[in-house]
Amino acid sequence: MLKINREYMLELTRRMTVSRTAMTRIVGCYMDKDGFVDGTFNTNFLKLSSADKAKNLSIAKAIPFSETNKNLKRYQFTGRDSVKMRQLLLGLKSCALKNDALLDTFYDLVAEKCHFTYDYAVIFFHGTYDIPVKGTDKESLWDSEEVYEYLICAICPVTGDYEAGVPEFGFIFPAFCDRTEDPDYIDIYEKYSERPHSELYHLLGLK
Repeated sequence: MLKINREYMLELTRRMTVSRTAMTRIVGCYMDKDGFVDGTFNTNFLKLSSADKAKNLSIAKAIPFSETNKNLKRYQFTGRDSVKMRQLLLGLKSCALKNDALLDTFYDLVAEKCHFTYDYAVIFFHGTYDIPVKGTDKESLWDSEEVYEYLICAICPVTGDYEAGVPEFGFIFPAFCDRTEDPDYIDIYEKYSERPHSELYHLLGLK
């Protein structure tokens, strides 16, 4: 398994503040424990209130900020099923989460293949990161030569009035490898690494 460089993840999380965020969109659906959709949303992230931005950024940030190579691990797309999922995720990225038909396809797959004992939310974030050039001393020169465009997906238990809790499972796609995107890999987050959600790996075509 390819190792994740924690410094690269910290580069992303340092931009996940209300004042510095480059998140463009947040979308998702609420499902009951039987897999029935209770509601969906699709919103320009920058139109959220400061409080809602902070609350949702804490959900997104939990994934790259988690312990690398333990709670956050890197996997390669191989095999027919994983290639299909890779194409779906590439489609969601290229439309910046604005295609509801593609989103519904993903939600339907979650409902079909994954089973939880609680009501939950599937939340997607679309973001960009202007990758600063690093000098020979590894200090940032701030001139950007490349933009890393990515998705973060978080599956969170919900309580009360559709209040999403800490993510139980999630991923970053494409993986941020050597400070550039690599769509052949995906970084998967498990809150409890000792109790992995095997059905979600099957959903992604990885196991």
